[in-house]
Amino acid sequence: MICATHLKPSLTVGCAEKIRSSSNVRVVPRFAVRSGITSKPRGSSFPKLVTASAIKEPSGAGQSVSQYSQLPDPRPVPKEPSTIDVEAFIKKNISRYEGDGTFLAKATERTTALWEKVMKLQADEIKSGGLLDIDPSVPSTITAFPPGYIDEELDQVVVGLQTDKPLKRAIKPQGGINMVNSSLKAYNIEPDQEITRQYTEIRKTHNQGVFDVYTEEMRAARKSGILTGLPDGYGRGRIIGDYRRVALYGTDALIADKQHDLSVNLKDVMDEETIQLREEVTEQIRALKQLQEMAASYGHDISRPAQTAQEATQWLYYGYLGAVKQQDGAAMSMGRIDAFLDYFFEKDLNEGRINEEEAQEIIDHFVMKLRIVKQLRTPEYNDLFAGDPTWVTCVLGGTDSTTGQHMVTRTAFRILNTLYTLGPSPEPNITILWHDKLLPQSFKDFCAQVSVDTSSIQYENDAIMSQLFGSDYSIACCVSAMREGKDMQFFGARCNMPKLLLYVMNQGRDEISGMQAGPKFAPVTEGDEPLNYFTVLERLEEGMDWLINLYVNTMNCIHYMHDKYNYESLEMALHDTYVRRFLALGISGISVIADSLSAIKHAKVTPVYNEDGLMVDFNIEGDFPKYGNDEEEADEIARYVVQSFSERMRKQYCYRKAVPTLSLLTITSNVVYGRKTGSTPDGRKRGEPFAPGANPMHGRDSRGALASLQSVAKIPYTDCLDGISNTFSLVPQVLGKGGKQEQVRNLASVLDGYFANEGHHINVNVLNRETLLDAVDNPEKYPNLTIRVSGYAVHFIKLTKEQQQEVIARTFHGMM
Repeated sequence: MICATHLKPSLTVGCAEKIRSSSNVRVVPRFAVRSGITSKPRGSSFPKLVTASAIKEPSGAGQSVSQYSQLPDPRPVPKEPSTIDVEAFIKKNISRYEGDGTFLAKATERTTALWEKVMKLQADEIKSGGLLDIDPSVPSTITAFPPGYIDEELDQVVVGLQTDKPLKRAIKPQGGINMVNSSLKAYNIEPDQEITRQYTEIRKTHNQGVFDVYTEEMRAARKSGILTGLPDGYGRGRIIGDYRRVALYGTDALIADKQHDLSVNLKDVMDEETIQLREEVTEQIRALKQLQEMAASYGHDISRPAQTAQEATQWLYYGYLGAVKQQDGAAMSMGRIDAFLDYFFEKDLNEGRINEEEAQEIIDHFVMKLRIVKQLRTPEYNDLFAGDPTWVTCVLGGTDSTTGQHMVTRTAFRILNTLYTLGPSPEPNITILWHDKLLPQSFKDFCAQVSVDTSSIQYENDAIMSQLFGSDYSIACCVSAMREGKDMQFFGARCNMPKLLLYVMNQGRDEISGMQAGPKFAPVTEGDEPLNYFTVLERLEEGMDWLINLYVNTMNCIHYMHDKYNYESLEMALHDTYVRRFLALGISGISVIADSLSAIKHAKVTPVYNEDGLMVDFNIEGDFPKYGNDEEEADEIARYVVQSFSERMRKQYCYRKAVPTLSLLTITSNVVYGRKTGSTPDGRKRGEPFAPGANPMHGRDSRGALASLQSVAKIPYTDCLDGISNTFSLVPQVLGKGGKQEQVRNLASVLDGYFANEGHHINVNVLNRETLLDAVDNPEKYPNLTIRVSGYAVHFIKLTKEQQQEVIARTFHGMM
């Protein structure tokens, strides 16, 4: 068996001073990052965060480990707080389960028959080029479409479609009419002229609002690719409505709660903030009434609380369905539903209302609906976020941060079981909240078995997240933790850190176009001299000062306009009126910049110039430590870049008092970022993809799986509260040749070790590269081949050829 102890304890994180330490220092950077990951930046009101060492060991039962106060929470305290409290309901009623999956039922005949119809529709969609049906003349709203069914006879367990037909997509022009029309034209569909006129001449869109206020510098950064994937032409997403509230309270009570806020908590001082919030709450009430109307069209009265497991699942799904009818956010996540729904299932089972086969059927039909959520996207969007994802992220497991008890239920098993009853699938994006000490071994083993069998699920570290977010948090998109119904996020895409490095070495000129895209930085070298590490580091810090200011200002523009022209009224109706907001920024190319700086420091790197004096390539003499091999000389540089950027981030003014957070996550846009970036000092050539997320560069993590994991785990979560994505691929044989049970136990042990060392997130693929190569040549043989890419899963055959080749080029670990 592979022991967790093979992963070494995390090394000291305070590293910026060590990075600079050298006897031949010629230039001392003006910005000195202090030792330690919890240092409070000068001039910042950002409180000291909980340290990694403080969260390594779980607390015992009855001992509170909640650390909400360790994160900024600028919400005002209402005069009369809301009585809505799903978390308290769950804690009071949870039925913890420590057994295995032997109780689970197989799919019913009705489930199998209905799913076969869905698979036929999915195959037809692929044959038609990715779009099965759409009506370009009907903008989607909560009530825009009449009831729709997959099959009116079979589809009666959990009902409701986004439109009136399965897999029929809808237009959402409030985000941007140009985006809608571009998407339609990509599928050879003529845009509706009247809709175009209305959203050009009468109704302003989010996209138009953003570009009306963009500065020339913002436009230039967007064009060059130093800021990429910005939500200025599509729904921002990453907002998780607490859909459980619909089932627990009914819409009448939720409407009354919002009306109470209007009449009591939002009336004293009519400043700009209060006026904006009053308008938003009024829109929220309107959305709840529309949701009630939509559900009534299917024959259900959601004004009252749900009484049974089927009603609870249906009511909850109506809440989510209304959200995806209204919005096309980049990530429309489901939230944390397993322990909540489990109360209703256990109650019905104990009272003899249903049996286990019927319980699984309800879950299967619910998940089936989540699998067919679709949005209309532009070709540019699909290039960034490949595979037609919707990020219906659903978290399972986790622990109660106040008692130290696990929160695993039978319904968590039932949801995982859909990967067998319905087969592997990217959606919903099932995410296991893993705790190396507190989760039952039987649940760990079952999750590991699902990974070995399907490569469909991801894992995140509950031990560190529950310290900051408590017991009732969810994951938005891929890796972003938020308290359910109390936090929301302003999605900020990513900045291109290797491109910034090239900017500062080229005096602010873009290395591809040659245009002056940034400030005119001082030269880093003269003539044919090799690059000096400390000079480059000083310019890089100057570049960070410039870029973070530009980045946050750009995001402030985007989210001001999204609130104004494309407000998520239903999702926000399922939040507290006073919410904490996060501004979620991101870094791409962390391994490229870490290796580039390592090469400059430890090898001899000489620039190659073109006729315009631009550095377009680099000659490297000698070897250098590479990130991903548990070599501190390289890993400390990656940490330094993250900490230095994070410290600057915390000093910025953020729209609506949002708390800035940082992620190392690229989705599949690591291919696009590489395409827009010139050759870098680590030896990567112009146009070559970056590694995804926080991963080491392809093939450079040569010392085995555990060394690779250890390098990633050294990046402190406290500096990347928006998440640290690690995509990890193993050939099956490396987990053991003694059969499935050995492989399952070994994988669970690896996960224990990674998370005990404070790694944050991991995608797990257990497959052979040869399988993917065969799928490239024979896609018809692999319609449901699911792989984890970067915080989410995709059907491999839905990736472009370029994206498939990038996935195949990643490291497949053949040794521990």
